[in-house]
Amino acid sequence: MFGIYLKRELGRRKKAALVIALGLALGIALVITVNSVSAGMTQAQDKVLKSLYGLGTDMTVTKAQSAPQAGSSQGPNFKFGAKASGSSKQSSDRVMTQGGQALSSSLVGKVAAQQGVSAAVGAIALNVTKVDGSFTQGKAKTSTSGSAQQGGPGGSGSGGGSGQPQVQGGGASFNVNSYSVAGVDVTDQGLGPLATSKITSGRTFTAAQTNAKVAVVSSSYAKSKKYKVGSTFKVSGTTYTVIGIATPDSSESTTDVFLPLKQAQTLAGSKNKVTTIYVKATDSKQIAAVKKTIQKNISGTTVTTSADLASTVSGSLSTASNLAAGVGKWLSIAVLAAAFLVAALLTSSAVSRRVREFGTLKALGWPSRKVTRQVVGESMVNGLIGGALGIALGLAAAYAVTAISPKLTAQLGSTGGGGGMGGPGGSGPGGGPGGQSASGTMQIALTAPVSFTTIALAVALAVTGGLIAGAMGGWRASRMRPADALRSVS
Repeated sequence: MFGIYLKRELGRRKKAALVIALGLALGIALVITVNSVSAGMTQAQDKVLKSLYGLGTDMTVTKAQSAPQAGSSQGPNFKFGAKASGSSKQSSDRVMTQGGQALSSSLVGKVAAQQGVSAAVGAIALNVTKVDGSFTQGKAKTSTSGSAQQGGPGGSGSGGGSGQPQVQGGGASFNVNSYSVAGVDVTDQGLGPLATSKITSGRTFTAAQTNAKVAVVSSSYAKSKKYKVGSTFKVSGTTYTVIGIATPDSSESTTDVFLPLKQAQTLAGSKNKVTTIYVKATDSKQIAAVKKTIQKNISGTTVTTSADLASTVSGSLSTASNLAAGVGKWLSIAVLAAAFLVAALLTSSAVSRRVREFGTLKALGWPSRKVTRQVVGESMVNGLIGGALGIALGLAAAYAVTAISPKLTAQLGSTGGGGGMGGPGGSGPGGGPGGQSASGTMQIALTAPVSFTTIALAVALAVTGGLIAGAMGGWRASRMRPADALRSVS
């Protein structure tokens, strides 16, 4: 009886049922869209952070920034050996640790031994500036023209005599090429600067190549230099062989060349030194506690977590994320509340127009609870229809966002922590020479993934909307009396 009556009443009031369902559908669709876009924002921010940190890295440890000593110079300088030939080719590499600050390699083991630390790996980040070109020596010539020459102080001009020698010709032509180098602990490449890249040609380092003269180069740098597997290049007179080409997981690569850690330390003259210690925590929920432990037990260091770095991300990614988290959330709540209210009012209004029907049913012996159940059942069906429509609209909107994939920019600023973390690419805070903060810009394609949790939330909202509308309509229907049906007869 309940099912037959329910089907007949819904069929008889198709327009009213459709209006209620559409109101709920719009609210549910907006919730799904905002949740999926927010999830896409989170994934985009994770890509930005992983491009700096390395896969699985929860925090980094760097040396606390210290003021430069008096009289020290951090500016570039090059020394060329003097040669007597008229045209002399010169070439020099200047290798500097990024940030100008380094930690002892022994601290890697000390950090790894701290409570809450699962693994720790050291790396060294270098900037290499290569200058090559040639000097051309000028020639001194004496003027013998008859024109008057100006005398110096204490002298007077004279005509017809020999002039002072003048240097003519000569000069210099040099090319400057800068690139970044990361020293990688080849015994543990799952954590650190190389963890964010995939080898697309050749191979990566083996555990036995701790001090081998081999290199892995990024795909963009290999393309610009026309390097292939087997190519060679020199850094400060040392020849390295390319054994692999790496393609970064993110759209931007900040490291050009990867070398075994010991080789990179030798180039920089920083034996047993690292610039960054990559740390993985045993529990991602205890990162803040691990940070405090490291700072307490290991002085003179700066610990930077992903949360610290996330606060420095600006640009359209940050703006869109704030809008999705703030305005989008409250807009969803407001629209959903309005949809629930409209559904409840429409249901209550529909009950008011069915006075004769419900009064007659009560006169025939229907108790109030049975009338209420009938109204709630109709509202639940409307809610479920609205939920199905809302899920379809929400999925369509999320698919449209993913298909369009709008580009968002993320600018990486300084954490203000002194040492910064930046990683070997140098695009993060503290990445530049001399410890100066550097910033980089990345472009991230926005997607809108829809999770099972979001779908479950939509179903729950549909049921909730139906219950709210049914409760209001059922309460009104339960108050009707058989006499109301008689009064409504004209």
